[in-house]
Amino acid sequence: MIKRLFSSQLRINMLASVAATVINIILLAIAYPMYLHFLGYETYGLWLILATILSFAQLGNLGITSAIIKLVAEEHGHRNTKAILNYVTAALIVLLFSGTVTLILILLFQAQIISVFKLTYQNARIVSHLLPYIAVLTVFVLLTQVINATLSGLGRMDLANCILSGGRFISVSVAFFLLSIGRGLESLLIGSTCSYIFISVISLICVHRILKVWPFSLCGCQIHQYRILIRFAGGMFGGHILNMLLSPFNKLMLSRYVGVASIPIYEIAFNGSMQVRAVTGAGLRSFVPEVSRIGANLTKHGLERIRRINYRAIQIILLCGLPVHSAIILLCEPLLKLWLRKDFTPILPPVFRIMIVGTFISLLCVPAYYTLIGLGKVKHCFYANLIQIGINIVVVIAAITLSKQLVVSDVAVATLIAMVMTSIYVLLQKHRAIKALAC
Repeated sequence: MIKRLFSSQLRINMLASVAATVINIILLAIAYPMYLHFLGYETYGLWLILATILSFAQLGNLGITSAIIKLVAEEHGHRNTKAILNYVTAALIVLLFSGTVTLILILLFQAQIISVFKLTYQNARIVSHLLPYIAVLTVFVLLTQVINATLSGLGRMDLANCILSGGRFISVSVAFFLLSIGRGLESLLIGSTCSYIFISVISLICVHRILKVWPFSLCGCQIHQYRILIRFAGGMFGGHILNMLLSPFNKLMLSRYVGVASIPIYEIAFNGSMQVRAVTGAGLRSFVPEVSRIGANLTKHGLERIRRINYRAIQIILLCGLPVHSAIILLCEPLLKLWLRKDFTPILPPVFRIMIVGTFISLLCVPAYYTLIGLGKVKHCFYANLIQIGINIVVVIAAITLSKQLVVSDVAVATLIAMVMTSIYVLLQKHRAIKALAC
């Protein structure tokens, strides 16, 4: 059945994505206890604040990387190498400009950014020292994402994901070495920098080998290609803004109303549950270039193939994802005790269970979400993210207003409710989009 529905390269991309996700989970399982052992909850919470600022800075991405995957996939289907080079160059130019603006804004408003988190004087000094380096790293990350996204658009999402996993391995390894010799919080920054250098270099080499040329064409970019890139990216950008605000907003509320030591609890529960979801859902991201290629010359047969791919994806989620998520819910507490040992806290298991339920429900809409992107229906992706962040904010504020306090489980429940409502919306819109195309 899988061989009949999925092309050979799509199967390879899906399997490689799952393998890369498993590797990432293993690295995550190693990294969290290691960071907590060397840094403790409060100091590690400072790094998560810096990572939150980096996430905000990623707004400078403008949705360009998602646009590059789709546009490169379409042009690759047409065997138009020149257009690919032009789109990649345009993306790099746009992100170099937006990244520079982001860098300047972070440096100009450094004090105001730090004050938002209500840190102690000593913690604020640590964050202030590292923030300029985070700002510079932001620009490089944006450019790296374009090259890696180009590789995905060329149909080699398997290589793109493997490279990202290699970068994660380098980040954890470098951080472990530096932490073990007493370099402290800056170890994580150096590890992240080494990771993105690796990702950019290897991705660039792979793209060069596929295209037989370097992916730059400074003299070939045309205005209409900038317009196409910006138009599609603009639709994704709004969704990215909202999606990226979700976790930073929750961390901000926890920092202000609970304390910085609560942030790692939320981070472990949220990120851990997302990694569990990714075991099944990682391969589904390959739908974007696949649907984009089918959609470039859409026929009745192609539309039916998109339907069947989505149906099969739901079957895979139910057969593989449901048992995994159920097992995690049942075995959550002993597994966390075994994993974190002396750093285990009783608050974590119930928060983790709530997150696991939410991420499984959201997993059901992943094929539909990527199908909407592949078909160019990005406005629905924006509305989905708007629903998610809107409901999350309303529930968190309601919890603070009604009880005059906030606990980590309140934030987890807000995330769960937001994921449920978003999933319902995305599934409905995918059904309507395919039905409209059939007419």
